[in-house]
Amino acid sequence: MNYLTRALKGIFFIFLIVLVMEFYGYASASEKRDSGVEDQINLEVTVYNSNIGLVKDKRSLKLDKKGLVELRFMDVASKIIPESVSIKPITNPNNFFVLEQNYEYDLLNPMKLVDKYVGKQVKLLYKNPYTDKEQVVTATVLSNNDNNPVYKIGNEITFNYPGRILFPEVPADLISKPTLVWLLDNRVISKQELEVLYLTNGINWRADYVLVLNDKDTRSDLSGWVTIDNKSGTSYSNAVLKLVAGDVHRVKPKRIAMEADIAFAKSAAAPQFKEEAFFEYHIYTLDRRSTIKNNQTKQISLLSAQNIPIKKEFIYSGRDYYLLNLYREIIKTDKVGVYIEISNKKENNLGMPLPKGTIRVYKYDTQGSLQFVGEDSIEHTPKDEKINIKLGDAFDVVASRKQMSYEKISKNVIEVAFEISLRNHKKEDITVKVIEQMTGDWKILESSHEYQKQDAFRITFHVPVKKDKEEKLTYKARIKF
Repeated sequence: MNYLTRALKGIFFIFLIVLVMEFYGYASASEKRDSGVEDQINLEVTVYNSNIGLVKDKRSLKLDKKGLVELRFMDVASKIIPESVSIKPITNPNNFFVLEQNYEYDLLNPMKLVDKYVGKQVKLLYKNPYTDKEQVVTATVLSNNDNNPVYKIGNEITFNYPGRILFPEVPADLISKPTLVWLLDNRVISKQELEVLYLTNGINWRADYVLVLNDKDTRSDLSGWVTIDNKSGTSYSNAVLKLVAGDVHRVKPKRIAMEADIAFAKSAAAPQFKEEAFFEYHIYTLDRRSTIKNNQTKQISLLSAQNIPIKKEFIYSGRDYYLLNLYREIIKTDKVGVYIEISNKKENNLGMPLPKGTIRVYKYDTQGSLQFVGEDSIEHTPKDEKINIKLGDAFDVVASRKQMSYEKISKNVIEVAFEISLRNHKKEDITVKVIEQMTGDWKILESSHEYQKQDAFRITFHVPVKKDKEEKLTYKARIKF
């Protein structure tokens, strides 16, 4: 009786499994469905200036079977971060459920193809040098160590065989391009929309700016360009493009420097990006769709502003160690730097948060030809903040420093005096901003010019110097250390 009961229970259990499989349409093997760009209905790419991009790929496709379906999602970035991938149904969240996710990147190439045929037969095609005819022989691949195939032809072993290898087919586990593979539990047989989201390395952007000075160095025109460098391993066609500016924290980020430069010959078009605050960053959305090809550097106009007021400065900076050491020779190594200051304000025809990048400065010469006068990098600059650009060192403004006295008052107190000579060989009067780096517990005992205390370790003098004249700045300081 117990035997009969157990048998009936077993039959009932098998019958129940069959009913469930019939209900969901399960088969012994899962259905396979390939999806490429032909299924794509929308693509959005958000590029961060830390060599990373966020891809949102929406596709419409039909899964022809209920139950287990293997979806092969192709045309994705080869530098994808697999752990960041997610897939979700858009039409109905219960249309399918993800059981397993794989990222396949064992890509097809000649040497891997030979590796897959070790122990199998191939054909070798070569041209006989005596008859000038092509001949085909059958060979077994014995090994492919160091990409040097060894063959068995008949009863003989050979290598460095001339000619080409003919393979009967491509092995199933080799793919032509990186592919995401999901094992889905599909619940509907109808066309549905789904969205795949992932992060990828290898795509970056930066801002490049061109500043043109007027003849008096008092006004300028600024144009900004976005430079996008795509080395992620795939193209993004007709995509919604967004750029995020800010310092996004990542675990062990890999930053790749870009060598692309911007050609000045371009004239800036009207702004094409809509800027808005986003979390603690700023996001710039292109007002049209764009295609970013793989291994392509693309430049898009970011901004254009004219007649911007600028402030030109000559700055001479000292070193803090000058105060502590005894110098017998005149110090002539420090140069007078040339700087430009811009206030990023709306009343200056700016006021847009400016992403970090490189700003290159030009000016027309007396013949009306533009000449390059310097460049500098700028950090992310919010509105109403200032941008300071170093263009180089002044040719016609010379500075030298002479130590006038050095007296040790006690074990940890000294008094030191300097004379700074500023010589102006330009055709106009200038003012040199002298910045002295202080150290220890300091006090200015006397000075020839008024000074301003910038912070605990800096003071500044503004020294007027007439054309073709020399002006001397002197001061004496007491240092306790």
